[in-house]
Amino acid sequence: MNREQFYAAMSGEGTLDYELYLNTKTLLSCQSKFEDLCNGDELQFQLVHQIEELWMKLIAYTLLDIDEFLQRENTNRVVTLFRRVHMAQRLMIQQVALLETMSPKEYQEIRKRLGNGSGQESPGFRALLRLYQPIWNSFKENYLDKHGLNVKKIYDSEYSHDDAYVVAEALAEFDELFQKFRYEHMQLIHRTIGFGSNSLKGRPVEILEEGMRHKFYPELWEIRSHMTDAWGAVYGMKRDSLGGLH
Repeated sequence: MNREQFYAAMSGEGTLDYELYLNTKTLLSCQSKFEDLCNGDELQFQLVHQIEELWMKLIAYTLLDIDEFLQRENTNRVVTLFRRVHMAQRLMIQQVALLETMSPKEYQEIRKRLGNGSGQESPGFRALLRLYQPIWNSFKENYLDKHGLNVKKIYDSEYSHDDAYVVAEALAEFDELFQKFRYEHMQLIHRTIGFGSNSLKGRPVEILEEGMRHKFYPELWEIRSHMTDAWGAVYGMKRDSLGGLH
């Protein structure tokens, strides 16, 4: 099969039921034509970022459902849907590794075609940044305030591994995986551009680093530190090594 035959086969006719349902004719035309690619890595670059947008679309859509089920205190649905979100987040993280097969020189060629574009302009990314707070508000209102609970109670003083705790852990995992995605993005920038350069429309890389330090749900992380400090106050901040007991 020569390249022309391959291109034709890859495009499909767009008339079969499968093609019509998935709109493959349009889907496969969303990337640059093969002859217009600046190098052999540009197709991968476009596909990875387009797929990331689709995963973020699914995550955002699912978070809207989660918000509704939080308001109904339907914990089973909340946990099941969060599992879907977490799986999609892990796929996003794994996909970033594909871009690390691209050399810095080849990325520089691709970057010329991006104009002033950067990942900060991603509609999916911006949507997720708008959704995390309403999710927390629904959790706090329906799982905490409504039942006279707070984070300290569900994790420590009245810990019973109840519905509020299980949902809180799902929120923490969502937060953690989002930070891991940001970290992988930072490492990719380090590998392709370098931390010593200016990126993102001339703004320094520190903007991304600042984003990595931002937690969606700081209360869920702070409680762990408070519990550890309280434990240390009782049992000591530094303990004898196990070897010293023999």
